[in-house]
Parts: sequence; C-alpha cells; structure tokens
Amino acid sequence: MILSGKEVSSALRAGLAAQVATFPEKYGRAPHLAVILVGDNPASQIYVRNKAKACESIGITNTTITMPADSTEEAVLAEIKRLNEDSGVDGILVQLPVPKQINTARIIEAIAREKDVDGFHPGNVAALWQKMPCMVPCTPKGIMKLLAHAGVDPKGKRAVVIGRSNIVGLPVAKLLLDANATVTMCHTRTVDLPSITRQAEILVVAAGAAKMVTGDMVSDGCVVIDVGMDHDAEGKLCGDVDYDSVAPKASWITPVPGGVGPMTIACLMENTVEAFLAKQK
Repeated sequence: MILSGKEVSSALRAGLAAQVATFPEKYGRAPHLAVILVGDNPASQIYVRNKAKACESIGITNTTITMPADSTEEAVLAEIKRLNEDSGVDGILVQLPVPKQINTARIIEAIAREKDVDGFHPGNVAALWQKMPCMVPCTPKGIMKLLAHAGVDPKGKRAVVIGRSNIVGLPVAKLLLDANATVTMCHTRTVDLPSITRQAEILVVAAGAAKMVTGDMVSDGCVVIDVGMDHDAEGKLCGDVDYDSVAPKASWITPVPGGVGPMTIACLMENTVEAFLAKQK
C-alpha cells in the first residue's frame, strides 16, 4: 500500500492552522519563520518556495532572505546573528546546500539552538541521543508520523537504516531505538548489504543513491521508507528505492515524490510552532 505523505501532512497542517489561528488573540502575533537562501540552486529555490507556501497556508509569518552565491561566510553568519537577536523571529533555517566557500557546520552551529527548527544544531543532536528535550529533525520526525499513520508499531521489529547523516540516518535510527525497534545502521559501502536489508521489517533508505535498493534486497511485507530524491538515467524523478521492483513486495511504501517530502515541510511548520510556544512560557 502507498504511504502518502501528502495525505498525512495535509491533516497535520490543518491542525496547525487551527491552532495558529488562535495565537494573535492569545499572544499578540503569529509564529515567525526566517529562511536564508544563499545562491540560486534551482532545487533549493523550489524547497524555499514550498516552505513559504506552507507557512502561508498555516498562518505562520515567513521571511525569506536571499543572498548571492558569492556571499562570504562572515556575511551569512552576520545575518544569522541578526535573526538570533530578533525577538520577533521564532525559527531560523539556512537552506542547504550552501556554496562551497561557506562551512556548513559553522552555519548550523551559529543558529540559536532554541530557534533551530531544522533540528541540526549540535546541541539538539546531542540532546536527542541523551533523551533530553530538543527540536527533533524534521525528516526523521515525519518518518515516525508516517509509520504511526500506517499503524506500524516499531516495537520488537527489525529496522534497517541505510544512511548515517545527522540530518536523517542517525536521528531516525535513534527514534526507532526509542520506539523499541532493533536497529541496524548501514551505508552504501556496507559489505553484502542485501543480506542485511532482507532481514528488515522496516527499511529506511537515505543514502542519496538513485534506485540503489532493488526488489531482491527486500523481504515480503517489509515497510519501505524512501527518503531519496534524484533522477534516473532517463531524467525521471526517483528515490533511493527502485519503486517498480520493490513495491510488489512491500506492505507499505512511500512514493517519490509525495512520500517523505511533504512530511518534512509539515514537521518544519510544527517545529516552528513549538519554538514559538516555548517562548510564551
């Protein structure tokens, strides 16, 4: 069965919109998300526009700050500092990737932890592993919501995560562990990867390699979550999973597009609301 992120995210966004509608009367304003876009990467421009549309549909104030591709790291850091100090801004994110002359780690670390709605700040990453209050990264958070929507309880299940980034692989593995799954982490260089993936009852693929997971690598009834976004040899949009060969064997599978992507944006909106409410306490 197709696990549609569009359907689940639509319900989440509707609930957020109803909640945010009460904020001006309760708190005097709506939440405010600031997005910094450095350069003119076409994919990044699309992502930023989609985030702005999501803000508009929910009632969140959105400010998009565009900076030229040749911007210095110091200039971006100065913009982040300004937003950190602006009490009217609740969430800050810098759209990744950034141009090569800018150190991504320094940019992420510069964002105030309480305004880090992406959940990438080292303090939030560490808190997640220590089971402390934190901002949960959007894509892993969305994946767990998709599993819940499908009625998939990770407890006692064998989960395999392909990918080890702080953005998806590591945090989703931690969330699955916290949900009492037995988790194996792999990557594109794992020896005899198919023998490991065939043991999975839940398979999360976030490797950044188009169609790397094929039908012979998946057991019957497996729940398959495809985080990838790429183009195949014919230029067609695809994910890390070869959908046509895997779908007949999976009990649930996320399509590309329309699977995890909409959940990432919806959870970004939820994180922005959470950051706003934390300031009201």
